[in-house]
Amino acid sequence: MERYKFIKEVGDGTFGSVWRAINKLSGEVVAIKRMKKKYFSWEECVNLREVKSLRKMNHPNIVKLKDVLRENDILYFVFEYMDCNLYQLMKDRDTLFPETEIRNWCFQVFHGLAYMHQRGYFHRDLKPENLLVTKETIKIADFGLAREINSHPPFTEYVSTRWYRAPEVLLQSSIYDSKVDMWAMGAIMAELYNLRPIFPGNSEPDEIYKICGVLGNPTLDTWQEGLQLAKAINYQFPQFSGVDLAALIPSACIDAVSLIKSLCLWDPCKRPTAAAVLQHPYFQSCFYIPPSLRPRAGVARTPPPAAGARQPLKQQNVRRHSLAATNPKLANGYTSPKPHILRTGAQRKLNMANEDSKRNDKPENASIKAPRYRPPGKSSPSSVLKDNKTRGVTNVAERMGSMSISAPKESVGREVPHPMKAGGWHGGDRGDRLLRRSGDMQHSRPLLRKVPG
Repeated sequence: MERYKFIKEVGDGTFGSVWRAINKLSGEVVAIKRMKKKYFSWEECVNLREVKSLRKMNHPNIVKLKDVLRENDILYFVFEYMDCNLYQLMKDRDTLFPETEIRNWCFQVFHGLAYMHQRGYFHRDLKPENLLVTKETIKIADFGLAREINSHPPFTEYVSTRWYRAPEVLLQSSIYDSKVDMWAMGAIMAELYNLRPIFPGNSEPDEIYKICGVLGNPTLDTWQEGLQLAKAINYQFPQFSGVDLAALIPSACIDAVSLIKSLCLWDPCKRPTAAAVLQHPYFQSCFYIPPSLRPRAGVARTPPPAAGARQPLKQQNVRRHSLAATNPKLANGYTSPKPHILRTGAQRKLNMANEDSKRNDKPENASIKAPRYRPPGKSSPSSVLKDNKTRGVTNVAERMGSMSISAPKESVGREVPHPMKAGGWHGGDRGDRLLRRSGDMQHSRPLLRKVPG
C-alpha cells in the first residue's frame, strides 16, 4: 500500500470502509475499500464473490476494479473513484429531479443490470448508496453480496437493505433469482421521483405491511406462491386494496408509473427482465451513449466516397475548360497552368487543330485580310509590328520571320542583309564574326590534332 496515499474516509459499511486515495506514481484518484475481516491466504481473497464477479465484468455502468492487494492480513480493493452516490444526491436535494435526469440514470442502471444478468450474476443489494454518480454517469458498485444465477440454493435470507428487499426474500424464501434486482430498481425509481422511500418499513413485518398498503395484498391470482410462503412462516397478509401509483407519484409520467408497477409486482415471474425494460416506452426518448462509446471531440472521419461522389469534380473540370475557351486572355496564349495539367496530350492536339481551323476559316467578305510576308526592307518596323498586332499571331515561326536585324550606323545606305534562316548566316562578308557560324569563321592559326602513336 506504499503506492497509495489515503486522503479521507468517504464511507463505512458492514463489511468494510471506503477511502479516497491517490496513486503516488500516476497521480490518479482512486477509491480503496478496506475490508474489516482478516484474510490469511491469497486463495481466500481470490475466491471472494466480489473479486470473482468483478473480474468477469467490464461495462461502462459497472464500477471498475483496478487492483486487489493484501497486506498484513488486510484485504484492499482499489476501484475507480466516483464523486458521490445516489443517496447523497437525494439527501441534499430541496427540489425534485428533472424527469429526463431520472430517466437517464435508470436507463444506465438497467444497461448495467442487463449486462450483469447475461453474465450469470445478480447483485442482491441494490440501493441508492450502491449507485455511484459522476456528472451524468452512474455505475453499480458493491458486489459483496453478488451471487451466480446458476448457483444452488438455499440462498441467504438477508440480502439487501430492507426498504429495497423483494417480498419473496422478506418471506424467507430460499429460492430467488435476478428478479430481486428488478424489484429494488422499482423502489429506487419511485424514490427518485418523490425523494423519499416508497416502502419505509421499520422491520420485516412492517415492510410487508407498507408494501400491502401501496400494492394491495396478494391473492391466489396475483401470487399464489407468496401465500404459501406466508403460510409456511405462519404469517397473514394485511388486507388492503392498494392505492393508485399515479396519485402517489404525481411527478412521474404515465410511462414511468407503468414501469414502476411492472417492476413492483408480487409475483417475481411476472416482473420484466432488465433487457426487456430497456424496450419499455419510458425509455423511447432516451438516447444515452456510454462514455467509452462516445466519439472523440474534434475527430471527424470523412466517409468513403460514393459511386457518384466524383461527379462534382468532373463538373468543376468542365467549368475550368469552358472558362479557358471563353476568356480572351487565355485564347491569346496566356493559358492557365491548371487546364493544361488536366488535359491529356490528345486533347491538346485536338484543341490546337480546332484553333488552326478557326483561324483559317475566315469569312469571304472579311475586311481584314492576312498580309503576305514581305522582307523587312520593303516595310518599316512599325508596319511589321502593326501587322503582327492585327493578326494576333502566336506561332513562333511567324514571330521569327517577322524579326529584323538592324545594321550599325556606318552601314546606312548599304544593302540590308537577309534575315536569319535555318542553316546559318546568309549575309555578306562583314567583320562581325559573332553572328557567323563557327564553320564560316577563319581561325588565326590552324588547329592541329595530335594522333596517338
